[in-house]
Amino acid sequence: MATTPGTPRLLRAMNDRAALDLLLSQGPLSRTTLGNLTGLSKPTASQLLARLEAARLVRPSGTTAGRPGPNAQLYEINGGIAYVGGLDVTPARIRAAVADLTGKVVGHYELATPGRSAKGTVDRVVKAIEGAAGEAGLSRESLHRVSIGTPGGFDPTTGRLRYATHLPGWHAPHLLEELAAAIAVPLEVENDVNLAAIAEQRVGHAQEHDNFVLLWGEEGIGAAIVINGRLHRGATGGAGEVAFLPLPGTPLVRNVGRNNAGGFQELAGGEPVLELAREHGLKARTPEAAITIALQTEGAGDAVLNEFAHRLAVGLAAIVAVVDPELIVLAGGVITAGGERLRGLVQDELADLAVPRPQLLMTAISTDPVLSGALQSALSTTRDEVFDTAGPPIT
Repeated sequence: MATTPGTPRLLRAMNDRAALDLLLSQGPLSRTTLGNLTGLSKPTASQLLARLEAARLVRPSGTTAGRPGPNAQLYEINGGIAYVGGLDVTPARIRAAVADLTGKVVGHYELATPGRSAKGTVDRVVKAIEGAAGEAGLSRESLHRVSIGTPGGFDPTTGRLRYATHLPGWHAPHLLEELAAAIAVPLEVENDVNLAAIAEQRVGHAQEHDNFVLLWGEEGIGAAIVINGRLHRGATGGAGEVAFLPLPGTPLVRNVGRNNAGGFQELAGGEPVLELAREHGLKARTPEAAITIALQTEGAGDAVLNEFAHRLAVGLAAIVAVVDPELIVLAGGVITAGGERLRGLVQDELADLAVPRPQLLMTAISTDPVLSGALQSALSTTRDEVFDTAGPPIT
């Protein structure tokens, strides 16, 4: 029987990647444990680890202790073999972080940008990246990849930002090319809510779900849609811009692009939440604070929470009717301020408004899900590149 050329090499590569993924997900492992998890014999597991150590992909990390028998050598991913950068951009600030190949964050930097002009966007992005890299003792050029999250979405047909007129300086026709040239490492730019969904998919509640929606509520309302395990961005990058969704309970908004407003935004955005709180006698400076105060106030606070849950459920019912997700993740500062109580109210109201009954969960990402998603996105591509190319050819 003829054999397929290269099969031993392919099998080794597959075993190597399986071992690397296990070391990423489960932490330091011994040769015996790695062999048991992969089904490899002890000699084969030993050869695999020697191969990966020679390629600098893994390194020794102490020994087992407190168990019968001799201590066993543990191995872990060599996080320092590659670093990535992530940025979360809002009108008020740019927040940057750098992580090693394991996902460990090693550098942070935040650049306030209140009242900035449309000029200097590229310089501010570079400054934020260099600030985070510098805190990690790295140069910008040593990063393997950078991922940036912004409101709106870049139209793949024009390369220009859409759906985010409130973000000055990001609408220049050649901005992506200018950023790529200035940063001088591989660059990806993604919608901020999409990145929050990536974080949820990689390290949050959506790890076991291929079809889910993430609803984001802060000053603006937005959503990310994942179908069959992949983000759905739409023809112009605008999938999930549900702020523009016409809904009952608010006047029909026309010229939504020019006005940068729409039905769902007028119903459940940050300013409407503040107005709702004021109507019930609750005073707050921010929508997050309004929801927090509502949780602590019997009577008026209950009315605010019930109405806010109703408004969220009305928008979600329209989304569910089209997408039919198995899971909805609630995220963003205004929504998460309501905690499990708000989640339960939305779940109950949605059950009355929609035929499908998706599970609703509050986000599992407690700190800056957009930045977390940017790092996770950059790490996914970087790990594929590093794990598949590092080290000598397998023969």
